Amino acid sequence: MDKNFETEAIRIQTERSQFLEHSTPLFLTSSFVFEDAEDMRMSFAEEKERNIYSRFSNPNTLELVDKMVALEGAEAGYAFATGMAAIYSTFAALLNAGDHILSCNAVFGSTHALFTKYFPKWNIQTTYFKIDQVKDIEQLIQPNTKILYAESPTNPGVDILDLTLLSKIAKKHCLILIIDNCFATPYLQKPIQFGADLVIHSATKLIDGQGRVLGGITVGKSDLIHEIYLFSRNTGPAMSPFNAWILSKSLETLAVRVDRHCQNALAVAKYLEPHKKIERVKYPFLKSHPQYKIAKKQMHLGGNIIAFEIKGGLEAGKQFLNNLNLCSISANLGDTRTIVTHPASSTHSKLSEKERLETGINDGIVRVSVGLEHIKDIIKDIAQALK
Repeated sequence: MDKNFETEAIRIQTERSQFLEHSTPLFLTSSFVFEDAEDMRMSFAEEKERNIYSRFSNPNTLELVDKMVALEGAEAGYAFATGMAAIYSTFAALLNAGDHILSCNAVFGSTHALFTKYFPKWNIQTTYFKIDQVKDIEQLIQPNTKILYAESPTNPGVDILDLTLLSKIAKKHCLILIIDNCFATPYLQKPIQFGADLVIHSATKLIDGQGRVLGGITVGKSDLIHEIYLFSRNTGPAMSPFNAWILSKSLETLAVRVDRHCQNALAVAKYLEPHKKIERVKYPFLKSHPQYKIAKKQMHLGGNIIAFEIKGGLEAGKQFLNNLNLCSISANLGDTRTIVTHPASSTHSKLSEKERLETGINDGIVRVSVGLEHIKDIIKDIAQALK
């Protein structure tokens, strides 16, 4: 029978052992034994599906992947040690020397480093388009363009890209559309419904939700995932069984956690918007957001990330961070604890000033990952810090 999101996240489970456990146990083993020589031969020849080695697969990672595949509406998936391992492995598995990537310029700092510093070593080039250039990006497509890539919402500016439009462009030009869905999670947004071929997550963020473990996941079309699996099986960026077990458990509470995250974030955004010391606030479900209508079409709720600019620039931003008592200063996000980050000096510090400004990251921009504390306490701390 068809199940709702919350039920799928809780009830998908790998086969129970002879002990008939209610909750999936940990499989902390590096390898698995074979019944006989023929079983080993068939397993390595991929004539039968079974666990061989935890670098390839493990019951815990399989359960996590099965859940994410179901929640995203995908065909297949693969779990990685980190979100960046997922991004690197996905691109490296699908690209060859001489290929070209077309990407939105508002991407995570380490993704930008892959595109501009490392992929060019293998003659893989990237062209960026700006958020407000989406309707004109077809002119940037080259004969060797293979992948169209974007984050939505973007990091850290929480801009929204029209996934339906990107999908139409990708299909027209036979491109692989890859969407980073980290900020939204499959609970708030399902890019595959809008035409994405692959969806990437840093599971370290909202999927874990408590700042405990690292992880990354790519889900999407089975033929593409098979190429990613073969690459990853040989290069070894696999997720550990323990982390997969933690993340699978975390998915069971994703909906209730994200509901509260979004509720708190919208309240903080509404508090900040009219504040006399705030230059501007960006949150997808504020009517003042430039892509508000697209966000409402694509997303169930607005997410937990707010970007805002304090009047007074860099020094005012530093003073605000130093004045915080409750909120954490960290480069992570999606935690139960509210986290405040200064992107220009941390997550996006590797970008040049010109590159940061082109993506809307000036020295005064502050990113807040709104947590699950009581909303009155979060706003109280932000209010005193702004004073």
